Amino acid sequence: MLDLSRQYTPIRDEILNALADVLDRHQFILGQPVAAFEQAAAKQLGVADAVGCSSGTDALWLALAAVEIGPGSAVITTPFSFFASASSILRAGATPLLSDIDPVTFNLDPAGVEKLLQEPQPVPIRALLPVHLYGQCVAWPTFARLGREYNVKLIEDAAQAWGAQWDGVSAGSLGDIAAFSFYPTKNLSAAGDAGLVTTNNQELAERVRMLRQHGMRQRYLHDEVGWNARMDGFQGAVLQINLRYVTGRNQQRRAVAERYNQLFMQTGLAESGVYPKHGIVLPKEIPGARHIWHQYVIRTVRRDALREFLTSQKIGSEVYYPVPLHLQKSLDFLGYTKGTFPEAERAAREVLALPIFPEIREDEQQRVVAAIAHFLST
Repeated sequence: MLDLSRQYTPIRDEILNALADVLDRHQFILGQPVAAFEQAAAKQLGVADAVGCSSGTDALWLALAAVEIGPGSAVITTPFSFFASASSILRAGATPLLSDIDPVTFNLDPAGVEKLLQEPQPVPIRALLPVHLYGQCVAWPTFARLGREYNVKLIEDAAQAWGAQWDGVSAGSLGDIAAFSFYPTKNLSAAGDAGLVTTNNQELAERVRMLRQHGMRQRYLHDEVGWNARMDGFQGAVLQINLRYVTGRNQQRRAVAERYNQLFMQTGLAESGVYPKHGIVLPKEIPGARHIWHQYVIRTVRRDALREFLTSQKIGSEVYYPVPLHLQKSLDFLGYTKGTFPEAERAAREVLALPIFPEIREDEQQRVVAAIAHFLST
């Protein structure tokens, strides 16, 4: 699925020199290495402020807490995402409200969101938390309108979307505040856990900085109950280096995705509908979006059997995500049941992520496609 050695071997000396610099400075938590990354990251995204933190999950919580989402608040998000999209809302003390997805992009369907906003709710809806899944932004103009018309905060879960854009505007600068993850598999990756909160609101940025250090603006003076969510200096140093390369790597990913599209079209197995029948449905980049292909995800009816076959051929694959959030045991108390979100449930049965990373070779992609063609022809 991913060969990090191809990413890190060419820049090994740069990384080691950067880590040695942190060691010499003794700035192991925050400090100059993190501040320098924050400034460079904000510039690349075209956003006013970027605040480094300890993980993408902490970034989500910090974003929610910064806009004062807490007990007595409900937040609409998707059932088809990583667990942190919902757990961060609960950690903030708020109530997650789920809404179904668009079957083409797998992103939150704005029509369903608007329906929820129009209906009476036991807990007032104060924010929307759409996820830019797999590296493609949600249909942002509609979400922007919903934010204005219903007076709710827009919090971007951009964990998988560094470099993604909507009409030329970067993910992370579209809403009121946004959260990124730099888990090692992400397009922009750290050498461990790290995250970032971005915003164009200086007051929100200052709140995030305060909240990530136990609610301190001044040492040992705690204005609020915050959390220890600071970024390590080593991660700031690694991220500075990977930030220099991520734009080029994203361009390579786009080329890899296009090559997959061409190879699959040549097999005659690519189907034009929304849902697969006998072959596969390819992922689509929708008008207005610039996809950065964090994942290349196909749909197929025989997903589990296909995955077993690929494993037997020593070809990696992954399912993001096999169980929608509303069917997770730990979230039973939310009251959702099987069948509540049919699009998310169907996607969970059909999606399969194929190997994609900037350095993957054309012959390796040909092998992936040939294996899938062989399986589907039997």
